[in-house]
Amino acid sequence: MDISFRTLNDRRPAEGGPSVELVIPVYNEEADLERSVRRLRTYVDEHLPYATTITIADNASTDRTWQIAQRLCRELGEVRAIHLDRKGRGRALRTAWLLSRADVVGYMDVDLSTDLAALLPLVAPLVSGESDVAIGSRLAPGAHIVRGAKRELISRAYNLILRLVLRARFSDAQCGFKAVRQPVAQALLPHVEDNSWFFDTELLVLAQRAGLRIHEVPVDWVDDPGTTVKVGATARDDLRGVWRLVLHRSAPDVGGLRRAPAANPLARQLVSFATIGVLSTAAYAALYLLFRASTSTEIANAGALVLTAIGNTAANRRLTFGITDHTHLLRDHAAGLLAFGSALAITTLAAAGIQHLGTSMSHVAELVVLVSANAVATIVRFGVLRQSISRAPRRIPV
Repeated sequence: MDISFRTLNDRRPAEGGPSVELVIPVYNEEADLERSVRRLRTYVDEHLPYATTITIADNASTDRTWQIAQRLCRELGEVRAIHLDRKGRGRALRTAWLLSRADVVGYMDVDLSTDLAALLPLVAPLVSGESDVAIGSRLAPGAHIVRGAKRELISRAYNLILRLVLRARFSDAQCGFKAVRQPVAQALLPHVEDNSWFFDTELLVLAQRAGLRIHEVPVDWVDDPGTTVKVGATARDDLRGVWRLVLHRSAPDVGGLRRAPAANPLARQLVSFATIGVLSTAAYAALYLLFRASTSTEIANAGALVLTAIGNTAANRRLTFGITDHTHLLRDHAAGLLAFGSALAITTLAAAGIQHLGTSMSHVAELVVLVSANAVATIVRFGVLRQSISRAPRRIPV
């Protein structure tokens, strides 16, 4: 390893049954550490039917966190601690999970923002072998969260980006409440490059690309108002990580681990195409209203369609049909223009109908008619693009 660390209470879990190790990564958490560890230890002793170890992963704290961790190891059963000389939540989790001898490894934030009632539903499918990775989700149906509007907006926007750009099929990448089967952790962790906050997202994206089974648990979650996470810097680093995964789309080798059934490619393509279509329609509407202020209905419609058609084809090549190379680029855009031609014909007929109605129709009413015509054209466009673009054997792993 590229770091040095020290461990306390490094012992194997009890023999004879499934075992779980829960890691709490901490940095300068002297105020909350003892209260949270004692609360978690009491809860698992009373409610979790598995031999459970709690590991405090101190990543280079400069306050009394390590001293408190050492004392907790002496006073509480099945609590251990590791101290790393370098910062990074991802680094702390990677180290603790690779050292673990438990059947299932997981982690949670030290503030215990997630209701611990979700702990058994999180780990049980992993113990039984029904799932490979389990995550708490604040955005899944049935979840209840309490947090400010700003953090809510940022979280939803980030997970929307993951769905659009990385085709994520999980709903919440950043909830600090996750667990993994130990063989899965051993197979995936060498492929995870990030050592900080993007660690969670990268782990989930790689698990999905490897075809592993990801189980989601809706959680009750209350925001910690005293969090020290720097939202701006974290968001910037996360977007850099997203771009890195966009450029490197290979699936990690997970050996003989059981894979999830392959997703229906048509269903996935339809979802991706529809999402891109919604964004393209929004762009079309904005461009149409901009052009219509100074030109005719037909010209405004054609100009808006040309510009959005180019972007639509490029986005569908990469995101819907998984094409990242430039092979047949001109052919694909020609297919896009053919699809554009069908859309133009349909919407031009609609525009001509508007003209016959005279000048009493407002620009917004015109737009409603044209958007409806665009919906019909979209169905035609999907058929044309799918036949032309997706039939070439150029798919990437998802």
